[in-house]
Amino acid sequence: MFGGIHLVRHDTRIDFMRIHRPLMILSILLVLASIVLVATKGLNYGIDFKGGILMEVRTSGPADLAGMRETLSNLGLGEVSLQQFGSPQDVLVRLRQQEGGDAAQGAAVQKVKDTLGTTVEYRRTEVVGPKVGGELIWKAIYATLLALVGIAAYIWFRYEWQFGLNAILATFHDVITTVGMFSLLGLQFDLASVAAVLTIAGYSVNDTVVIYDRIRDELRRYKKLPVSDIINQSINKTLARTTVTSGLTLLSVLAIALFGGEALRGFAIALIWGILIGTYSTIFVASPMLIYMNLRGIRAKASAAPAETATASAPAKPK
Repeated sequence: MFGGIHLVRHDTRIDFMRIHRPLMILSILLVLASIVLVATKGLNYGIDFKGGILMEVRTSGPADLAGMRETLSNLGLGEVSLQQFGSPQDVLVRLRQQEGGDAAQGAAVQKVKDTLGTTVEYRRTEVVGPKVGGELIWKAIYATLLALVGIAAYIWFRYEWQFGLNAILATFHDVITTVGMFSLLGLQFDLASVAAVLTIAGYSVNDTVVIYDRIRDELRRYKKLPVSDIINQSINKTLARTTVTSGLTLLSVLAIALFGGEALRGFAIALIWGILIGTYSTIFVASPMLIYMNLRGIRAKASAAPAETATASAPAKPK
């Protein structure tokens, strides 16, 4: 009775492949710029990776961050970082790694407790040494690489090697540019950030698989249609799904960024970037690279499939 709301028309015919070359060059530049940024500027590692002291405290009323920062800065413990999260009473206190081993870390924690007094509830205290932080960095790298290898193996098994290779290159593109974004903005990079990077990789591949399914079906259906036209046709047919999925996910993550507090802001910003760059790379990196692959074998497998209809044609070019 009532028509549904369509963000994208079913008969949309956008010629995405017309601009794929300059955008692929842009992608290469983004990856190179990210690598240079990480190599020169580096990352703003959190306590998880560089070591230090993290204390989660709750005050009886709204926390006076300025007053607490001034009081703790006079303790001679080096730079003190205070961050409000959740409710106005919850505060994260971060201290740099103290010289003198475990005893020095314990003394620093006790100094903070003596200064803030008994009116503050100490909910969590964590001490991470530099050795543990270094091990966590390598474990995070291994986890990311293993995830990417698993993704490549899955796509290689499900499709053909051309699809698997392109998907892994697009996922590397998303992961590297996300890490570059952390370096550029100086966002704190910790274990939550690693979780965001892995989430982005999974999200990007999920979007890529949907379009790859359509491309493979269209390749077997239209055996003589140019690959660029088939990719355009496939992207247009899945554009409504891509728009709705990415749009709704983006709204959810925007809510986290706006109302989740400082503790979740870096994680949310990473996911926002990941949704945008993941959707972009699926359309302008993973898909157009198939043009330069030998896909004749894929079409040969469909020799028993119904022949292409006489009316089949390439998507119309926009005027």
